[in-house]
Amino acid sequence: MSNSFGSYIPLGVRYMMLSALGFALMSACVKYVSNYGIPVFEIVAARALVSLIISYLDVKRKGISVWGHNKVLLFTRGAVGTLALMCVYYAVTTLPLAEATILQYVHPVFTALLAVLFLKEKVHFSTVICIVMCLLGLFVMVNPAAVEGATTELPMFSVMVAILGAFGSSVAYVIVRKLSQTEDSSVIIFYFPLVALPMSLLLIGDSFVVPDWYLTGLLVLVGIFTQVGQLGLTKAMQTQAAGKASAYSYVQIVFSAILGVVIFHEVPSVWTYLGGMLIVAGALVNVFGQRLKAPWHR
Repeated sequence: MSNSFGSYIPLGVRYMMLSALGFALMSACVKYVSNYGIPVFEIVAARALVSLIISYLDVKRKGISVWGHNKVLLFTRGAVGTLALMCVYYAVTTLPLAEATILQYVHPVFTALLAVLFLKEKVHFSTVICIVMCLLGLFVMVNPAAVEGATTELPMFSVMVAILGAFGSSVAYVIVRKLSQTEDSSVIIFYFPLVALPMSLLLIGDSFVVPDWYLTGLLVLVGIFTQVGQLGLTKAMQTQAAGKASAYSYVQIVFSAILGVVIFHEVPSVWTYLGGMLIVAGALVNVFGQRLKAPWHR
């Protein structure tokens, strides 16, 4: 055959797969360098520095002002996103990679609720299903001792930090949706590392660890893989319907699980699989829920 198998995969799907792989590799690098004593705030600072340079060059390439219009909201998005990222990275460094990734995917619950409160969007029945399934999935993952025969429990503090990170990501996402009405996407992206770099440097204090060349390279890769993930996500949204493209982002869980087994020798428990399936299923219901025309009336 003259056509390769890849030619049958829609371009938007390929971009989303690239995005998922980029973010999974980023998380693996974060976890790996943390095993060598690099603190979370330092990892955030390294990512922010790489992202700041790349984002600045992207804005200048477009020939627009880096400062945007709504500076207060742009700085707020940067601060909220930074705090969320710190929580996400802490979860990645203290939880198995697959579990930390799955817990991030409860964010559709928070995003839907915040959109109702601040963007005045309607509550659809699919959103209610999503919330119920995600909460049930969290219960199965976090509290397997409640299920007969289960023995492995995740550290509750790390789980709560992961959920807080998901909530922060949702807040940042809602702010981005608001900013998208007046700001260029490159400017919105630029403000994140602009705020994250000084915040993380301030929080490092005297905990800074001087990395060797090997770890320095991995810290740079954290930033590069982040940009790959963001680029793939942006291109996917531009080339395919947002709902369909978002559905394929959940392959990041598969990539993370594989990397967790291969690099860190982490084998997810059956409760992780069950809980993760419920969370992903609930999120997918929410992704495609716009096809349900009738909103949920209370």
